[in-house]
Amino acid sequence: MHNSASAGPPAKPRVGSSQVSEASLKRKRGVFQKDLQHMMYGFGDDPNPLPETVSLVEDIVVEYITDMQVHKAQNIASKRGRLLTEDFLYLVRKDPPKLHRCTELLSMHEELKLARKAFDVNEETLATAD
Repeated sequence: MHNSASAGPPAKPRVGSSQVSEASLKRKRGVFQKDLQHMMYGFGDDPNPLPETVSLVEDIVVEYITDMQVHKAQNIASKRGRLLTEDFLYLVRKDPPKLHRCTELLSMHEELKLARKAFDVNEETLATAD
């Protein structure tokens, strides 16, 4: 017989996270699941790992990245008073593949914003022409 008290994930208090509110740390779960499944398989796991395992690994990875990178970026930004994208680029400046990927994603984000803006303008002109 299983103990029902240990059925859920343990609640973990965040110590030392006064700068970051819990609301700002909310994220969509499962965003990295497919990628993590492939990575886990590449490192010797089953081709179809249990969803609970993938969720756990995802939680660990996201928590690590958040603790390491976001807090460092906030320390850098505290001198200016606000957090900028350049703060994250500064943190990965010594890792060329990460820096390249970050700049690539940022440029792709800008292109998507411009495309959405152009699409919205086209829809507005079509609506006014009718």
